[in-house]
Amino acid sequence: MKYTQHNLDKIERVAEECGYVIRYERGTFQSGYCILQDRKVIVINKFFQTEGRMNALIDLMPQLEISIDALTHESQKVYDEVMSVPNSK
Repeated sequence: MKYTQHNLDKIERVAEECGYVIRYERGTFQSGYCILQDRKVIVINKFFQTEGRMNALIDLMPQLEISIDALTHESQKVYDEVMSVPNSK
């Protein structure tokens, strides 16, 4: 998957369709992001460029409560592609 704003938007849409809110803010994140599970809020370092933002979301995806049934067909394809990335756990 190429590091483009369009692909970042697709990955963000997957999380948003499952009720997550993605915010880009300053902070002292060890990993560049944090998750507020109870509120379904993802906070990512706002100083990340597109590549860093995509990598953070790809790293987070396995930890999120994603309901495949809640996703549109396009988002399901994006989710499957993200989950097949070798470095995602």
